[in-house]
Amino acid sequence: MKLPKQVQFIMEEFKKNGFQSYVVGGCVRDSLRGVKPNDWDIATNAKPEETMKIFPNNFYNNNFGTVTVLSKLKEKGIEITPFRTEEKYTDKRHPDKIKWAKTIRQDLSRRDFTVNAMAMGLELKIIDPFNGQKDLEDKIIRTVGDPEKRLSEDALRLMRAVRFAITLGPNKTWKVEEKTKKAIQKKANLLNFISKERIRDELMKMIMSERGAKGIEILRKLGLLKYIIPELELGFGVGQNKHHIYQIYQHNILSLEYACKKEFSKYVRVSALLHDVGKPKAKQGDGLNSTFYNHEVIGAKIAKEILQRLRFSKKDIEKTVKLVRYHLFYYNVGEVGEASVRKLVREVGPENINELLQLRMCDRIGSGVPKAEPYKLRHLRYTIEKVSQDPVSVKMLKIKGNDIIKILKISPGPKIGYILNILLSNVLNDPKENKKQTLEKEIKKLNKLKEKDFEKLVKQSKQEIAKIEIKRDQMTKKKYWVT
Repeated sequence: MKLPKQVQFIMEEFKKNGFQSYVVGGCVRDSLRGVKPNDWDIATNAKPEETMKIFPNNFYNNNFGTVTVLSKLKEKGIEITPFRTEEKYTDKRHPDKIKWAKTIRQDLSRRDFTVNAMAMGLELKIIDPFNGQKDLEDKIIRTVGDPEKRLSEDALRLMRAVRFAITLGPNKTWKVEEKTKKAIQKKANLLNFISKERIRDELMKMIMSERGAKGIEILRKLGLLKYIIPELELGFGVGQNKHHIYQIYQHNILSLEYACKKEFSKYVRVSALLHDVGKPKAKQGDGLNSTFYNHEVIGAKIAKEILQRLRFSKKDIEKTVKLVRYHLFYYNVGEVGEASVRKLVREVGPENINELLQLRMCDRIGSGVPKAEPYKLRHLRYTIEKVSQDPVSVKMLKIKGNDIIKILKISPGPKIGYILNILLSNVLNDPKENKKQTLEKEIKKLNKLKEKDFEKLVKQSKQEIAKIEIKRDQMTKKKYWVT
């Protein structure tokens, strides 16, 4: 391992001034597993005021003694915190009281999980009083000390245990140690003490990871999901009909799994998880012939309630709810016309169409079908692009019919349209010609032509425009492999 220059400089300055310092927590954990740390945190036996004297260029405004040392080399600065111990967590999130500790071991003993309770000094020697290296090697999430006590101090750790289990990877989900697991199950209700914003942030870190779907399933198994998205858990064990081989909850999880695998946006991932959340409420009948009429409308309403409760932004709510609402769109080649496709684009919004189609892909794979994007979905993409393209029209010209009337000093009539078509044909072949001054000169030339030559040009222009329209359509079809 190698310390960044700025971190090394800070630790050397502490040493020169007679203080101990260590890099701690996640940066040590990530370095040991061969991953570049996002942040470097330093713990020291220097008090905040002593740290501020050594490093005048700093920022200090918190209750934990953390001094952020600013540097040109690192915009965010490096956080330096005194060794400390913590006492009693009345709100299940923050310590009621903190005390400065004397040793790094005392400081490490207050941390959440063994893999986060390691430190490293200037000489790169690892201080590991709780066998974090062993748990790192064995891929185990284990609390430091008594699990119930540690999880009760900060109830967000209930979710963090799951998040670490699925994100520390790289190729597999880690195990939550048995005593830690039982403590999580026992203390699950403590999530009620945590702000919805913090729960949302922790949840999104899971959903945006490679194994987001696995994270949701672990939350359910540990009894945490019912305190986060109870509406989702209502689909567990609820069968569907002959069009689905999976139960509702399984289908939602598998849809999210595909979204994570394809690295789709957060909107597609969240809507994949929630797109059928309305099915338990909409279900009529049982067995292979059960129905779920209007489940997309009911689901959109439930999804909105969930996202509002978890304090998602207005933009996130509107977009996700729209995807859930329209995920059941109908399209069959030769059956659904362009007018219906235009209506879908208008309702969903052109900016959301691609993500809606990605959601349909997730829905399909989550239903157990082999192809995410069959021919008819590719044909829909083609039709959407076709109806969204600007039409080949004289409106593209930098000159209008009224301009021709003024230039030629003639009355309105068919000739105006003929001239515009000839000009359009010229411009389509050479876009540089689409300048008002150039077009005005061409209009005067056309007016001098003999009637026979003019009619010939009119006929050629119509054929040329038709060819261009066909060619553009062929290129669009080729793009989506449709015929």
